[in-house]
Amino acid sequence: MREPIACLGAGRMGRGIAVVFAFAGHDVAVIDFKPREPEAFARLSADVHAETAATLGTMARIGLMRPDQMAPIAARVRVVPDAGAGPALAAASVVFEGVPEILALKREALARASALASPKTIIASTTSTIMVGDLAGAAIGPERFLNAHWLNPAFLMPLVEVSPGAETSADTTARLLALLEATGKIPVVCAARPGFIVPRLQVLAMNEAARMAEEGVASAADIDKAVKYGFGFRFAVLGLLEFIDWGGADTLHHASAYLSKALDHPRYEAPAIVADTMSRGGGFLDDQGTDMAAYREGRLSAFADLLRGMGLARPPA
Repeated sequence: MREPIACLGAGRMGRGIAVVFAFAGHDVAVIDFKPREPEAFARLSADVHAETAATLGTMARIGLMRPDQMAPIAARVRVVPDAGAGPALAAASVVFEGVPEILALKREALARASALASPKTIIASTTSTIMVGDLAGAAIGPERFLNAHWLNPAFLMPLVEVSPGAETSADTTARLLALLEATGKIPVVCAARPGFIVPRLQVLAMNEAARMAEEGVASAADIDKAVKYGFGFRFAVLGLLEFIDWGGADTLHHASAYLSKALDHPRYEAPAIVADTMSRGGGFLDDQGTDMAAYREGRLSAFADLLRGMGLARPPA
């Protein structure tokens, strides 16, 4: 039997995570960590179950499951009122906190939840903005606390960014990574820095896209077309640092120097590590022992698969 999961808070993130784990065979308690009148809780519970059913219906329609599998998966999700939080938390192997992004609210919820949960229960905040060090002190047993940032929609996005705190034990991190991988997710570990990895990258990209629209570089439609079929297409196969290695750090170094001068803004300047990488003639990733010809052909094959999936691959004339 798979370990039970608790989602603290019945909002969008808690509901999404509940679907992920129910789909993977876990019993999930979505805990409404706020006292409500019975009628109000009944409405909330009905809403959670309706959204769960709607999400599973979408997954069936897009081919991720069969329609006959929906009911058994939905039955694994239960909504627990505040009064029943204690037993649900005590039984959970992992608690994912998903209350609103307000530091005081999160700290209050974490303090209470960690007191009710088993000492062996992992407590993970799903915050998208607050660093782990600002939350860890609220949890009883900070060695079992860390951040786990999910990307929306949780049922589709493979990535989960895991950010351990200074006191998080190696065992806690390893257990959470193993659990996430067992559900089909791809976790990455990142230091406690603002913005994790993806939000920090995408804020820059989104602001630059908006800036280009503002400057009249291209229409909004063409900027987005360039992102989908150029930027996004490329980086669906190659990581950003992998692409630097593919083309050579010197290419980025010289392009950055030109753009920072031509556009008269320091935001295009390359960090020192780019020049260092160029000068030592290496790369960001370790390719020792790699058959580079086979590696490159494999990446090109992945691009071809994407073209076919997008309906863009054409036979020769």
